[in-house]
Formats: sequence, structure tokens, C-alpha cells
Amino acid sequence: MSAANHPPETVQPEIVRIELADLDATRRLAERLAGLLRVGDFVALGGVLGAGKTTIARYIIEALAGHEMEVPSPSFSLVQPYDFDGLTTFTLWHFDLFRIETPEAVYELGFEDALADGVSLVEWPERLGPLLPAERLDLVLRQGAMPDARIASLEAHGNWRGRLAEIK
Repeated sequence: MSAANHPPETVQPEIVRIELADLDATRRLAERLAGLLRVGDFVALGGVLGAGKTTIARYIIEALAGHEMEVPSPSFSLVQPYDFDGLTTFTLWHFDLFRIETPEAVYELGFEDALADGVSLVEWPERLGPLLPAERLDLVLRQGAMPDARIASLEAHGNWRGRLAEIK
């Protein structure tokens, strides 16, 4: 059979699993992720309610700002943009989509701007349905053995492939 007759290969996502013993380990992971972010990135934050999605988003935002700061959950506002006074070349958009009624509702929140020239951290990304970008990093948090411990699964799709070597 010639190469032309073979079905196209499906590229498997790159997957990294990291055990986070405590909040300090979660912060260190967030700091490493913050250093990898670039314009157009989409980070899908998954996990059950209370898994730590907002906590890791907060740590990423603080790492980009260079200091601890008040980072409210966007549970009620649905989105919170952050500019970092010239420390980054992008605006970071922190979305919490738990309360959206349809995937298309994200267009009212600046979703297109975030995708075009920002970085998106998105809690409850499954609410996007067919609008979930193919080029993304899925970061799913699960409860670990101790109260502040977590297990992070990072799944790189598209332009994230290869960048996870910086995380390990």
C-alpha cells in the first residue's frame, strides 16, 4: 500500500502527571506555567468543585504580576482581565464559565479578544462545547492524599506540545 493510501496519523496529546504535596508545590507549578505562557494560549482548568482551579489561576496571575495580590474568583463576573504594567506582552483573561447558559454566551465576555491577543485561563471549559479551542493545555486537578495535596494532569494539545518538558 502506498503512503497516499494510509489514513492520516492522529497526533496523541502529550500528558504529564504531577503530584502536588501542598499549596507551595501548587504555587511552584503555577510559576512554571506562567513562564511558558504566550499570546494566544488557552489553558483549560478542569476538576470538580473545590479542586483548586481558582487557586492555581490565582498563583499564575500572581507569578505574572511579580507579587502577591488580590485575585477574586470570577464566579459572578464570569471574566476578569489582568494587565501586568508592561511585564507581559498580553492581557490575561480569567474566565469562570460555570454559570453560562450556552457556549455562545462567551462572546459577550470578550472571548474573541482573549483568543486573538491575550492568554485565557478558563475554569469549567467543558461549558464551551464546540467552541473549545483545539490548541490548548488541559490542566485537571484532583484531590491528593492530604487536604492541600493535589494531583495535576496536564494534557498538551497543538502548540502546547513540547512545552511541557519545561514543567516536569
